Amino acid sequence: MNLPTVGVFTDTYLPTVNGVSYTVALWRDRYVSRGGQQWVVYPDHPERRAQSGELPVRSVPLPIYPDFRVAPPVLPAGLGAVDLVHVHSPFGMGLAGRRLATDVPLVVSYHTPTPAYAAYAPGGPWVERSVATVAARYERWFLDQADLILFPSTVTREAYTDESEGGPPTAVISNGVDVEQFVETSPSPRVAAAIDDEQPTIGYTGRLGYEKQLDELLLAAAPLDVQVLVAGDGPARADLEGIARQRGVDATFLGFLPREELPGFYSALDLFVFPSPIETQGIVAMEAIACGTPVIAADAAALSETVTDGVDGLHYPPRDIDALQSAIERGLHSHEALAAGCRRHRDTLGVSASVDALIRHYQALL
Repeated sequence: MNLPTVGVFTDTYLPTVNGVSYTVALWRDRYVSRGGQQWVVYPDHPERRAQSGELPVRSVPLPIYPDFRVAPPVLPAGLGAVDLVHVHSPFGMGLAGRRLATDVPLVVSYHTPTPAYAAYAPGGPWVERSVATVAARYERWFLDQADLILFPSTVTREAYTDESEGGPPTAVISNGVDVEQFVETSPSPRVAAAIDDEQPTIGYTGRLGYEKQLDELLLAAAPLDVQVLVAGDGPARADLEGIARQRGVDATFLGFLPREELPGFYSALDLFVFPSPIETQGIVAMEAIACGTPVIAADAAALSETVTDGVDGLHYPPRDIDALQSAIERGLHSHEALAAGCRRHRDTLGVSASVDALIRHYQALL
């Protein structure tokens, strides 16, 4: 079976740490392993040397969000003919992909609500609301150009279609995780050194952004006899460290962990806590479950779907610190049963089924 050649355009890519960059890289790896070709066009990064099939575009850091790099909507030299364009974000690279898709189908993956970035706009609540409104309109305009919109969860698709009249066809494909990599295993020496075996350990890994509401994790942990491990980096890190000090939380901020250390990090936790109310799927929650670690998640957006309450984790009402504290206590009390639920669920999380579905949708458009 000949697979179509795909031009993949993304505004975030490795070594940037987030679900989009990992999904783009993982899908491409599995697609190429099946004999297909995906050209990945992305903003260059001083810490990454382009590999085969990668086409970086010159970029600069975004002033209000330095972790995010901005590139103009240009097509790089070396990009050959493609059968289809797959865009993973609606900004500079997304616009470049849209330009290329004049005569071929355009697929758009919906990873992050664009208005969520409004929190980083300086100027106070009025400016944030205004930016969010403009961002929502722009997002709608961009998505309407697609021949197919892919959503990582049913909840996310329903939220979009509830607000949209007509529009392009849509489908749901889970981002999936690499269940061969994400297994229960021993932590790295760096993670092991941070663990106090006398206390339960709860934690989080991922980008430390304000929209993730990670202050709730620290506020809920303050009165409990637990230690908190936080891996990752981002604009909210300094404020989170300040909250931990002020509240006397036994918290260790490990900073960025290499991808190969993450299975051991998840496995070292008794509970993974995920307060974010805006996830479109929550890849880190899926990775934790694959490693046998129950997830305490806000009952909001896609986490209501990704985490099955009472099976592989527990839900709590978002932004309710007392409820989160109670959920952590209940999760620790029922840890063994929830961990067993994670092990039963892990086989449903693999990326292979996602790539199977992706190929079917590609072929249906051609």
